[in-house]
Amino acid sequence: MASSRSGVRLAVALTATLAATAGAALVVTGAQAAPAGCRVDYRVTSQWSGGFGADVTVTNLGDPVNGWTLVWSYPAGQTVSQAWNASVSQSGSRVTATNAAYNGSLGTGAAASFGFNGAFTGSNPAPTSFTLNGTTCTGTPSTPTPTTPAPTPTSGPTTPPPTSGWSPPTNLVGPLNQVWQHVEQTYNNGNPLGFRNYGWDQLFANRGAINYCVRWDSSATVTAAQRDQVQAALARQYKKWMNVMAGHNGFPYSDVPVKVVGWAVRDRNQLQWSDNSVDIYVNNIRENAPQCSEPCGRYFNQNGQYPNCPGGATHHYDHSLWLTDGFGGGAGGDWGQRVGREYFMGNLGSDNIRILLHETGHTYGLDDFYDWDPLPGQGFIMKAGSATTITEFDIWMLRDWWRHLKSRYGY
Repeated sequence: MASSRSGVRLAVALTATLAATAGAALVVTGAQAAPAGCRVDYRVTSQWSGGFGADVTVTNLGDPVNGWTLVWSYPAGQTVSQAWNASVSQSGSRVTATNAAYNGSLGTGAAASFGFNGAFTGSNPAPTSFTLNGTTCTGTPSTPTPTTPAPTPTSGPTTPPPTSGWSPPTNLVGPLNQVWQHVEQTYNNGNPLGFRNYGWDQLFANRGAINYCVRWDSSATVTAAQRDQVQAALARQYKKWMNVMAGHNGFPYSDVPVKVVGWAVRDRNQLQWSDNSVDIYVNNIRENAPQCSEPCGRYFNQNGQYPNCPGGATHHYDHSLWLTDGFGGGAGGDWGQRVGREYFMGNLGSDNIRILLHETGHTYGLDDFYDWDPLPGQGFIMKAGSATTITEFDIWMLRDWWRHLKSRYGY
């Protein structure tokens, strides 16, 4: 996850559970017997001078557990300062993360994700070893893993298209190679393709469409007309990214419908409509903000199944649009995008909502460029504050992700 706020990085995540600060006491309850095997995907999602943001996904490869504790040690004195979707404490180099109330049950093959901000001095190497409930995670199960294949998209071409199509302008080849090398070095412990919840994964799991839920982190009211304008603005900005993929290098979707399926508020009276066009979630507070239903969120159900979502899978949401009063800058990741409520509502009719465009780029894996620059002196949307529109360089960075990920989806 990454963000921009006047050059200062801020990482936030959907439905975060505020963690204990580093060095605070941690009480673990409900942890069951250690699993027979586990895998941990550790990914530095952003890094700036003296600080970083990271995501961790732990997959249980053994017997089901009801409650988990993940432990690792930092090799270079890094410290954790803030976390979400888990409670985290630190003693010396040893870091302990325990599940939140809503993600403690892990069946065989199930995964849970959490994130945090941290600080470092000098270097920021990834941990080399993790234990889940006392068992070292090697990525290898000691019992057979489930053999049921993941569902495949049913839309798009039935015959894989040609693999040709990677033809960036000559002047961008070197910078694009630098960017991808940086991704390989800094994402997911050197394994960027091992992460399974990029915006790409959500798009293909939802068969070429994207559903949103709006977290209305505000005391303001919303009219039905404003509700519809929010969806229209989202769809228009999303289309700018998807249009550059249509017809490129076997990308199968010529159009990506974007639909707002829910709103989360503190008080139902803030929403000044009575129809049932969207699901409404009232006073479910996480991170001191209204939260859309976790059982309906892709971030909490990364296997693409929503058995506990009221109304079923058709009511699920892939991203959250988190609109916060007084919030400067933005944040984005696999959970969605966060921008200031005043900024977004004030730009509903704008051709380019540049902060939202930037944060949506993060959802699709695009990096930030605070501490290095592959195109010195040139602006592009992912270099915060340097451009107001998606540039040719942004386009080819997005296409480069597709080039590396397309085989995942059978293209």
